[in-house]
Amino acid sequence: MSRRSGEASPAGAYRERNSTADRALDILMMFGERELVVSATAVAGRLGVARSTAYRYLQSLVSSRFLEEAPGGGFRLGLRVMEIARLARRGYGLPETALPAMTALSERTGETVLLTRRVGDLVVCVETAESGQRRVRISYERGSALPINAGASAHVLLAWSPADEARRLLEAAQLEQFTPSTLVDVDALMERLEGIRAAGYAISRAELDPDVLGVAAPVRGDTGQVVAAVSVAALASRVPSGTEADLVGHVLAAGQEISDRMRVVAG
Repeated sequence: MSRRSGEASPAGAYRERNSTADRALDILMMFGERELVVSATAVAGRLGVARSTAYRYLQSLVSSRFLEEAPGGGFRLGLRVMEIARLARRGYGLPETALPAMTALSERTGETVLLTRRVGDLVVCVETAESGQRRVRISYERGSALPINAGASAHVLLAWSPADEARRLLEAAQLEQFTPSTLVDVDALMERLEGIRAAGYAISRAELDPDVLGVAAPVRGDTGQVVAAVSVAALASRVPSGTEADLVGHVLAAGQEISDRMRVVAG
């Protein structure tokens, strides 16, 4: 493959990216359908380092079980990679696992249902279910990012995160005030998160949009850790105060059903 004039050589690029993590990833990326075993010599050539240095990186990956020595010589992928692949499959399977309960919740309430996850300082919509019962519906696109400080889903995901991590994320974020009801004070947000953990669910009223009410509940993985939130987003005018408790009950039941299905899928 030709290289344009002015491009850095591979060895130069490696000198710029010479952290242990970078080199470990570079070694793992050498594996492919036709490259199931790699040698220390090949790794040394790829990284532009001495064979003894390459061997030291390889042994570090062996000790952490990302690699293991192949019977015929060289190194192959280890058990830790298989474990991570299994976890990745389970993570990608969350929407499929949750969708039946989400669809049932949408039909039961006549409202839009969201499944969200926190990815770093972002709250991401990973699945939606919309009822055909309403002429006016609230729609969200899969993959869209939601603010971390506003809305029932974000509050649930933060409420079951470690408190120091939640505070650090909120303090580092550019908190936007969408309506007069949006909280942007970190201490006030942390106090609300404590109440949400105690209640087991979150309700947001006019925090993102003056006309929208949201109810969210946690979704737990097979270890009991909160991995997502399921929520209903509805026009506030369609949820009289006397019916909020019913809506909360439906959302909590959906969160429990999805959590139960997650445990079954995990075996």
